[in-house]
Formats: sequence, structure tokens, C-alpha cells
Amino acid sequence: MLTLTLPWPHMKPLSPNWRGHWGSKAQAKKSFRKAWAITAMSQGARKIDAAGLKVSLAFHLPNKRAMDLDNLLARCKAGLDGLADVLGVDDSKWQIAISKADTIGGFVRVTVEEV
Repeated sequence: MLTLTLPWPHMKPLSPNWRGHWGSKAQAKKSFRKAWAITAMSQGARKIDAAGLKVSLAFHLPNKRAMDLDNLLARCKAGLDGLADVLGVDDSKWQIAISKADTIGGFVRVTVEEV
């Protein structure tokens, strides 16, 4: 089992509800994908030889503002792709569980287990 503390998806263009220039959205996604990959590697993430993974995301919100779990997951899509790059397991073979943590913090705690 691997537990990672990854950056919060704070950039507005990562939101599925954001309506702006496609170039800004593409740059934000590229940057966020790289941020999660680099952070995961710095915390010990490496290639895993597994047929599938169970990935649990616990969102530690940056404030007490109400946020939808489905939108939070959508904001993390590029980051999850970066994590898939590092782990070497295609995210189509993942089981994903999402939750909101009770504590404020502004980060995403990701737990990875082999299936």
C-alpha cells in the first residue's frame, strides 16, 4: 500500500464548469499532471507490476466552502493521469473511491493498493 499527499487542484481551468480559452485549460492540465507525477515520485511512488489498482482519494478541502465530490474528481483527472504515468498501470484498470475528509488542509490524500 502506498499513501501520497498530493497538491490541491486549485487552478480554475481544471474545473469542468470553467469556460475559458482552450489554451489556458490545456496549460493548466499539463502543469497539474506534471505536479502530481513529480510529487508522487518524491514520496516514493514507482512503477508497479499489477493488473489493477484500488485508488482512494480523500479530499482535504482548503476551506469550509461546499464542493461537489464529482467536480473534485473531475478537477483531478489530469493529476490522476500523471499518477498513472508514474505507477505504470493504465487508469482504465483502476477502481476509484472518493471522499471528503473532515479536516481542512488544501491537499488530496491518495492511497494506492494492488487489486
